[in-house]
Amino acid sequence: MYGFSAAQDYVRFFGAWVANPIRVAAIAPSSASLSRLMTREISTTDGPLLELGAGTGVFTKAMIARGVNERDLTLIEYGEEFAALLRRRFPQSCVLQMDAVHIAENRVLQNRRFSAVISGLPLLSMAPGKVEAILANAFDLCRNDAAFYQFTYGPRCPVSPRILQGLKLEATLVGATIRNLPPSAVYRIARRRHADPQDIAVLLMCLG
Repeated sequence: MYGFSAAQDYVRFFGAWVANPIRVAAIAPSSASLSRLMTREISTTDGPLLELGAGTGVFTKAMIARGVNERDLTLIEYGEEFAALLRRRFPQSCVLQMDAVHIAENRVLQNRRFSAVISGLPLLSMAPGKVEAILANAFDLCRNDAAFYQFTYGPRCPVSPRILQGLKLEATLVGATIRNLPPSAVYRIARRRHADPQDIAVLLMCLG
């Protein structure tokens, strides 16, 4: 339907990994199992959705399969070949070839308020400062109730507690799958719903 070929996508992804293993950080596209886990909380009524590190479009395809309108999708991809591939596969979506750290500076995105972010970015291989900037900029473009979905190959959330606390965010495990190479877990990151004790203490000091 979207011109997908699992074998060709594997070759593309493996080639991209060989060329730049730090940026790609995976030797194969995400599996159907991980794609379903990443998108299972996405609703067709959510409105505009932002995908970071869209790659070959496996998460994009999963969102559309859930009934999401392709016109509601904005896909961010750094790699030139993958960005061109996404434009062919999802011509009704908005595909922007750029580094995800600069999304808040893009004029196309500044007037949009996204309801969710699906991230295929390799956060574990990024410097903490870049991870923090990506999250801060993504939430700047989102509604107050938006969630940021991130998968990881590691044993815990790929965003450090320090960064979460600094941005007043909280992370919740959505689930895990062994049917991916390698096995992966998915986290939902959202604005904190409860006041942090340190924030309360600072407020009381100010009021006193």
